[in-house]
Amino acid sequence: MFPMGQKKGRIMNYKIGDIVRTKKVHPCGNKLWEITRIGVDFKLKCQGCGHIVTIPREKALKVITKLENRKEM
Repeated sequence: MFPMGQKKGRIMNYKIGDIVRTKKVHPCGNKLWEITRIGVDFKLKCQGCGHIVTIPREKALKVITKLENRKEM
């Protein structure tokens, strides 16, 4: 079992507002998503059509392949 925020030796450092790329394409044809909630579940907003999905943390960490754009605070 890994501490919260870590998976197989790498630190999960996503923040609300970050734009991430996923493995699979959304039906609208887009792979970019904005993170709108982080917790037990991740809430992601499609950057193509605006559709919002909520997925468990474990699945989110598997489907996110790359951090595209970091929102600076």
